[in-house]
Amino acid sequence: MESILRIEHLRKYYGETKAVEDVSFSVNKGELVVIIGPSGAGKSTVLRCINRMIDPTDGSIWFEGADIAKLTSEKELKALRRRIGMIFQSFNLVYRLSVFQNVLHGRLGYMSTMDAVLGKYSEEDKRKALELLDMIGLKDMIYKRAGDLSGGQKQRVGIARALMQDPALLLCDEPIASLDPASSKIIMDQIQKMTKEREIACIVNLHQVDVAKTYADRIVGIHKGEVVFDDVPEKLDEAMIEKIYEMPIQELTVGLEKGKVS
Repeated sequence: MESILRIEHLRKYYGETKAVEDVSFSVNKGELVVIIGPSGAGKSTVLRCINRMIDPTDGSIWFEGADIAKLTSEKELKALRRRIGMIFQSFNLVYRLSVFQNVLHGRLGYMSTMDAVLGKYSEEDKRKALELLDMIGLKDMIYKRAGDLSGGQKQRVGIARALMQDPALLLCDEPIASLDPASSKIIMDQIQKMTKEREIACIVNLHQVDVAKTYADRIVGIHKGEVVFDDVPEKLDEAMIEKIYEMPIQELTVGLEKGKVS
C-alpha cells in the first residue's frame, strides 16, 4: 500500500515536560488509523505536530515527499495545510455563519487573501459544498446558523468542511468526545466511509477502546508519549489495553458492540 504519512522518532518537549517522547508510525492511502491512550499521553500533541499547529522538538514527519518538521516559510506551511484536513472535538465552526458558509471555509487555503476576505468562492466550490452537504444529510439546513445545530450536526459540518480541502490526510482529534452514542456512531460511520471511498489517509484520536477496535484498520497505542502498540485491532488484547491506560479493562468500555453504540 502507498504510505501517505511517515512519522519517525517524533518528540515534543515543553521545557522539561515531555509531551511526546518517541513516536514512530506510518499511515497508508485509504487506511484508518486510531490512536488510543489516556489523557496526557500525547495523542493531540502528535496531531498538532503533523499539521504544524505546534512545532515538534525533534524527529521527522514525512508527508507527500516533504519533511513537515523542517518547513519554515508561511507559503510552505499554507500549501501543506491545504492537503491536511482537520476535524476537532470542539467543532471549530463560525457559529454566526450559515452551514453553507462554514463548509465553504474549507477552500480558504486555496484562495487569495482578498478573495477570502470578500468571500468570493467559485461556482465550482459552491456546487461541491452542496454535494458534500447532501452527502452528510444536511442539504436542507444550508442556510441555518451553525450555532443552532446539534452537536452531531455540527461535527458533520466539520467533516464536510474538511473534505472541501480535497485532503490526502485527515486528522480527527477526539471527534466524538462531546457527542451522544447515536451521534457518535453516525460520525464514525461517515469518517470510515469517506476514508475508504475517497482513499484518504486518516488518523483518529479516541479514548474509547471499543470504538477504536470497531472502526480502525490499525491501532496505535501511546503510553506516556511513546508508542507501545502498533497493529491490527485483533491483536490488541486486554493485557496491552491495561498497560496503555494503567487501569482495569472493565473501566474502559462504553458499550459499543458489533458496530453499534448502545
